[in-house]
Amino acid sequence: MEAFRIKGGTRLAGEIPADGAKNAALPLLAATLLTADPCTIERVPNLADVRTMVQLLQALGVDVQVQGGVVTAQARTLTACEAPYDLVKTMRASILVLGPLLARTGEARVSLPGGCAIGARPINLHLEGLARMGAEISIQHGYVHAKASRLKGARLYLDFPTVTGTMNLIMAAALADGVTILENAACEPEVKDVCDFLVKMGARIDGAGSGRVVVEGVRDLSGARHAMIPDRIEVGTLMLAGAITGGDVTVTGTRPAHLEALIQKLREAGASVEVTATTIRTRVERRLHAVSIRTQPHPGFPTDLQAQFMALMSVADGMGIVSETVFESRFTHVAEYARMGANIRLEGQNAVVTGVEKLSSAEVMATDLRASAGLVLAGLVADGETLVRRIYHLDRGYERLEHKLGVLGAEVSRATMRG
Repeated sequence: MEAFRIKGGTRLAGEIPADGAKNAALPLLAATLLTADPCTIERVPNLADVRTMVQLLQALGVDVQVQGGVVTAQARTLTACEAPYDLVKTMRASILVLGPLLARTGEARVSLPGGCAIGARPINLHLEGLARMGAEISIQHGYVHAKASRLKGARLYLDFPTVTGTMNLIMAAALADGVTILENAACEPEVKDVCDFLVKMGARIDGAGSGRVVVEGVRDLSGARHAMIPDRIEVGTLMLAGAITGGDVTVTGTRPAHLEALIQKLREAGASVEVTATTIRTRVERRLHAVSIRTQPHPGFPTDLQAQFMALMSVADGMGIVSETVFESRFTHVAEYARMGANIRLEGQNAVVTGVEKLSSAEVMATDLRASAGLVLAGLVADGETLVRRIYHLDRGYERLEHKLGVLGAEVSRATMRG
């Protein structure tokens, strides 16, 4: 079991490039199932979840070649239509193969997914949408089994703007017979990026990135080459790492428009945030003051940056409230922050954070992907050496985070632990 050893107290400074977006890489890889032609995706990060998705595609019969950050996949002949439990259990995003498999082959059998313990995250909206498009859906022995000779266009309304659900249904609709109208669709940049890739493949999509997406199905899609967008959550985490240490950090290769909510909140707290077309510079010269955030679907404050922002607020001056509206169980990091001396009180889906002068080092345990990043940030400003266990969560969404923080001056090392 690997852990991070973090010696706190170093002010981070310097310039670091952004990686490609993990939350775009997984659906982009799944979208290659929609065509028999080769597809090439650039700027793919080397993450545990990406490697799992590659293994899943290979299990389905896809020829996948990985060279650096470039992945070429060709699903000329699919030898299976089943996504097995052994691969799906560690990653909820594996459900993204359901729509493309069903649309391409007429049948899909996908194990109910696993992943971070941050709430139920049900897939009922995926299944209800596919059923409205004519699929026969059943759940047996822990597997979703879907069948349809060819999906039909339909008008769909999502009760909640689920990101993976929106992507799954758009990919399925791309090969459906007729027009699909998706209302209350997710507006996240990763959804727009997947739609851009599908359009390059020959899909007909209008309204990508808005709450109303119209997809006119086509009979076949072709191969395409696509460079994915930067990872706004990694960028935000690096910005917050600079801010929490009173540093001066510039992240390059970014899209600042994807992080407007975070930029606004950092400025409100007293940080200097300078942006160009592709860079974000975050500077903090004095102790920040507390502000409140409320997580919302994009363009609201990202739930995936909630834990990291809470770490920042734990050492800010004053009291702020962190409200979590997206996932019902995404405060598991609060108990670990308390072990480091943070003053946080939970009130339902709200965390009341009163900043302290200093955090203290402790041995803490990551409970999910973004909580692990928050604990790393807390360790950067804690007195002494902090040990963050179970960083396999972190490796699912950040490529060599310890290296990037080290470039900025942090003292972070990876250690193998027993027990």
